[in-house]
Amino acid sequence: MAPRTFARHFTAATGSTPLRWLLDQRLAAAQKLLERTDLPMPEVARRAGFGSEVTMRQHFASRLATSPRAYRAAFSAGSATAGSSPIAR
Repeated sequence: MAPRTFARHFTAATGSTPLRWLLDQRLAAAQKLLERTDLPMPEVARRAGFGSEVTMRQHFASRLATSPRAYRAAFSAGSATAGSSPIAR
């Protein structure tokens, strides 16, 4: 299948481009790791599929309007008091 045909069918089926879908999956994986582990940021980035911590930070800023460190801090503070994430997804 030609790449353009695949992209068109993928977008029709999912409502998202292949790249956007992949970035969303990586961000979701990074969010879970930040919420559930104390792994260092470079390891979170690696396990979530980002090329570097810098790349992860850029995507966090553009899609979630926060940094990975701020996300982790907000989630930790929110889970200790309210039992749920203060960051809306």
